[in-house]
Amino acid sequence: MLLLLVPVLEVIFTLGGTRAQSVTQLDSQVSVSEGVPVLLRCNYSSPISPNLFWYVQYPNQGLQLLLKYTSGTTLVKAINGFKAEFKKSETSFHLTKASAHVSDAAEYFCAVNDTVPETTGELNTNLLKC
Repeated sequence: MLLLLVPVLEVIFTLGGTRAQSVTQLDSQVSVSEGVPVLLRCNYSSPISPNLFWYVQYPNQGLQLLLKYTSGTTLVKAINGFKAEFKKSETSFHLTKASAHVSDAAEYFCAVNDTVPETTGELNTNLLKC
């Protein structure tokens, strides 16, 4: 059985004190067996069109960009069968994979930043242990 741990960290973004963005990863722990679907949930809050990202950090390695949504096609595919779909109506950008594999054991980070260049962005974490 694969164990997916998801520490939750809410991230807030402020633009001149008037607009804020946040991402929230809803699961604190997810357990799956090898070969079954994986779902890591990420919801965002933003008054403007966001850029959304998923990062992965495998054990003893650096942080790597897994996928990103900036505009256009709402379904974003990544390496190793991962994908995420931008759903504006649900304010979600959930990471999915049709079939979990032991090599997917890693920490996963959902991140958001807005399209206004002078603002900053931060990360929210998801830990996936297989």
